[in-house]
Parts: sequence; structure tokens; C-alpha cells
Amino acid sequence: MIQTDIIIIGTGPVGLFTVFEAGLLKLRCHLIDSLPQPGGQCSEIYPKKPIYDIPGFPEILAGDLIDNLMAQAAPFKPGFTLGEAAISIDTMEDGTFNVTTVKGTIHNAPIVIIAGGLGVFEPRKPPIENITQFEDKGVEYIIRDPKFYQDKACVIAGGGDSALDWSIYLVENNIASSISLVHRSASFRGHLDSVQKVIDLADQGKIDLITEAEVTGLAGNGTLEEVIITHQHQGEIRRTVDHFIPLFGLKPSLGPIADWGLEIEKNAIKVNTLDYSTNIPGIYAIGDVNTYENKLKLILCGFHEGTLAVQSAFARIHPEKKNVLKYTTVNGVQGF
Repeated sequence: MIQTDIIIIGTGPVGLFTVFEAGLLKLRCHLIDSLPQPGGQCSEIYPKKPIYDIPGFPEILAGDLIDNLMAQAAPFKPGFTLGEAAISIDTMEDGTFNVTTVKGTIHNAPIVIIAGGLGVFEPRKPPIENITQFEDKGVEYIIRDPKFYQDKACVIAGGGDSALDWSIYLVENNIASSISLVHRSASFRGHLDSVQKVIDLADQGKIDLITEAEVTGLAGNGTLEEVIITHQHQGEIRRTVDHFIPLFGLKPSLGPIADWGLEIEKNAIKVNTLDYSTNIPGIYAIGDVNTYENKLKLILCGFHEGTLAVQSAFARIHPEKKNVLKYTTVNGVQGF
């Protein structure tokens, strides 16, 4: 059994920053995440995507933000259980909590902070009969490492920002040997400047832009070799490819969290904005996973929520001690 002061479920930016705030109060943290590496969506879905609303950083890549937060938390020596989803929380006789993962790993602490972002994500898959046959064999729903597509022929499907931005990125950085972008409509949902850039690259012959069409079939012997595109006017179009990347977004759900006895509203956990506590004393919810009046799903707001949650957690763990706020500009950062 892993014992600590605070169990944090979720290793996105909000969960990682909470480690720092807890460390300032000499509270130890252990983090649990179903993903194999820290960072949440920032690492798993868009590590190369720039973020513009982090104070002090006019622009920072999502992956770099995670690297910085990991370095900021490092003096406080957090523990990690990665690649294991938390599936249950049980209240013990002494008032502490046992959090058990899908692999049976048990964690015990007097405080649990849920920082699970939007919950569990599943890709929205196109209705292609044999698509599962080629998953991880030429079909990917998320671009994690652009270099994976170096000198490869790729077909991207979708009409939103992800499809547009990744098409542009793979072309402008000379990564893919060829890019075809397939969208079922003649208009796009993405930002207008991205739409115009794709049109310009198509005019230059750098993107094969196929609108009013859908990928309806896949073929290959063991691995993907060809996609079949059905055009509204031209009929069937075939493209020899190495990768098919349908970017239709991800479906979030709370997953096991919904069964933990917490008060849920609109697929999120209701909290008290005094300290972001839930209806179960000792369990807090911060970041995108929670909801309250005038909630804004911003990383900045999650940082604030985590800060107040650990102040409340300190009072629960040490009711006999008075916590006096100490500024890091005066005291510095003293790790464990």
C-alpha cells in the first residue's frame, strides 16, 4: 500500500501545480493517472500546441508547460502511479481514503484531490466497418509525435482546428511525404486563418484537399495500405497511404468517478467554491472536472482552485496547527 498526505487523481497541469502548493505546506503528494506519462491532455493530445494564457508566458508549448511544472514540483518528490486508472475510493474507519487502481494498486491518504480534467477520453471514430482492424497499424486518432509521420503518406480527415492545424504543421515542417485532407463539407469549422492557409497550400500543390467527401473504406494486408474515399460528385477515389488519421475530436466522460458517491451535475463534480471541496469531506475536485456557478475551464483557474484546496487540506490534516501564509519571495522554495 502506498501512503501519503494527499492523493491527486490526474497529472495534468492543475494536478502537477497542486503538488507545488502542497509542498510549500510540507504535505506529500502521490499522483495517479491512466496515461503512461504525466501531463494529461497537454502531453497526450497536443504537446506541440501553443498555449497563450499562462501568466508570464506570452506563448508556451503544452509539452514545455508540463516539463516546467514537473521541474517546479520536483523539490517536493511526488510519487507517481502511471498507466493505471483509479477505479474506486473507499472510506476507512480512521477517516482516511483508499484509492484503488485498475491493476489493484492501493493508495491511502487523509485527503483526495480529483484533478481529472474532463475525465476519460475516447476518440470519435468514423463509421468504417473494418477500422479497428487497422488501429495502431496505420490508423491513429491522435497525433502524439509528429516525427512518427516522417516521410510517410498521410490522409487526415476532419474539418476542425485539429485537422487543419496538423495538416499545416506536417506540410510546413517537411515531415509527411504527402498530405491529403478529407472533409465531408465544402466549409470548415476551424479558424479562418487556418482555413485560408490550407487553401493556399492546396493551391500550391502541397496539400491534396478533398472536400465534399468521406473516407469510407480501408484496405491493406496486416497494415494499412489504401484508403477509399467516397466523393459526393466524383464517386470513388483511392489513395495509397501509410497512415489514416481521423481527427473528429474526443468524447469525454467521468468514467469510474461517476460511481464514487460524489454530487454530479452536467457530467462534472459539484464543489464548494470556499475550498473546492465536494459533498464528501476530505475529497476535493479541481480543474475542468468540477463545476460551480460561473465556472471557467481555464488552466489558470485550476491553479487557483488547487491552491485553495491544499490550504483546506492542511487544516483537515493538522487541525492543531495554524497555517501562516509564507511568500516564496521571502522564504524561497524548500523541498523535502
